[in-house]
Amino acid sequence: MTWVRDMVFEGGAPGGPVGTLDGDGAAGPSPVTGLLMAVAGCTGSDVVSILAKMRVSLTRLTIEVIGTRRDDHPRRFVNLHLVFDLAGDGLDETKARRAIELSLDKYCSVIHSLAPDITVTHELRLG
Repeated sequence: MTWVRDMVFEGGAPGGPVGTLDGDGAAGPSPVTGLLMAVAGCTGSDVVSILAKMRVSLTRLTIEVIGTRRDDHPRRFVNLHLVFDLAGDGLDETKARRAIELSLDKYCSVIHSLAPDITVTHELRLG
């Protein structure tokens, strides 16, 4: 990460694309929002991959992540609730739930990098 100005930082993997984080949330997502985006992106990638192996052709996947933070510093997350909204050819509730549970319980390295006392819950919407 490289400081740009004010609370704005840019960074990424060496030789890879650059992203912006802004502590004020103006020029880019705040670091806290970036963490929620990383959770959604990680589990979303898993779900896409797992469902493809199940021969599901996704037409929609959105993931809303609702985080509850402590009131006192450090204002870390104590709870994350993920809402998965999926649609696709060959998709049913059993396949969707299996893909989500595999991601959350086994594969998502971002979720497994968080403090172990953070409660992670989820819900599924099929459409």
